[in-house]
Amino acid sequence: MKRALICGVSGQDGAYLAKLLIDKGYEVFGASRDAEMSRFENLARLGIRDQVKFRSMTLTDFRSVLQLLSEIEPDEIYNLAGQSSVGLSFAQPVETMESVALGALNLLEAVRFRKAPTRLYNAASGDCFGQTTADAPATEDSPLRPRSPYGVAKSAAFWEVANYREAYGLFACSGLLFNHESCLRPARFVTRKVVSAAVRIAAGSDERLKVGDTRVERDWGWAPEYVEAMWLMLQQENPRDYVIATGETHSLTEFVAAAFAAVGLDAADHVETDPALLRAADIMTSHADPSRAERELGWKAQTAMHALVGKLVSEEREAVKGNPPQA
Repeated sequence: MKRALICGVSGQDGAYLAKLLIDKGYEVFGASRDAEMSRFENLARLGIRDQVKFRSMTLTDFRSVLQLLSEIEPDEIYNLAGQSSVGLSFAQPVETMESVALGALNLLEAVRFRKAPTRLYNAASGDCFGQTTADAPATEDSPLRPRSPYGVAKSAAFWEVANYREAYGLFACSGLLFNHESCLRPARFVTRKVVSAAVRIAAGSDERLKVGDTRVERDWGWAPEYVEAMWLMLQQENPRDYVIATGETHSLTEFVAAAFAAVGLDAADHVETDPALLRAADIMTSHADPSRAERELGWKAQTAMHALVGKLVSEEREAVKGNPPQA
């Protein structure tokens, strides 16, 4: 039985990844700053909370990281931890850099120090590319030009992984994941905010949905599919970085319209732009080329934007009824 350590197990991706690994017969450990106090609601919603072994670990404390790796001796490590909100990173740039970049560095250094054949996956982001994808879809060789503290931190971690792979021979790789969503997303994420509002308004709420710049274009996919790509990366003979996306780009205007149409409403009647929600700097257009993942991993996104919206609306309605989402 393989042992896997998931850093960031309480988040959307951590929960879906834990379920995937459990279904594959792994012994799964989940790390949290204070495992005794964390409720791990996402794992509970997927019905797997009792199947994950929790440990306390602070990624920004090297000693804490080294102690845990020495205790559980994982075959695979999935680093999904750290600040996950682009918007919040503008308000908390230092915490974002420390939790993402320093956390990744401590994991890499602990793996190197132990000299064990541990394989490490690092969650990078399509935000690392910044606005460079406006002219051509991003590939693994596209330049990184981030436009947010979140993107800067993820880019730093990406290059740390590449350096440790090349300099020390570690099996370490990064997934450059573009936007991927589910009902497990926190309410601060715009996709969850939009879908939740649409469902409430359809149920009789007289609120109006306030959004920022709806002209932005993103590549949106279905989160449960993306965690399979993470696992596949660590099953390869050699470590490589991969862009993970659907390859389709849609505007937030289209996403909002689709969400309201899915509940039988016209978005124009219920949505307004709020200048206070505009970011200090933003990526207007995000394009991705995930062809290497399809070619080498055999992975291809199965859920494009309109189907994704349908899933999100269905999950949101079930969540309101108290029914847990399915992976």
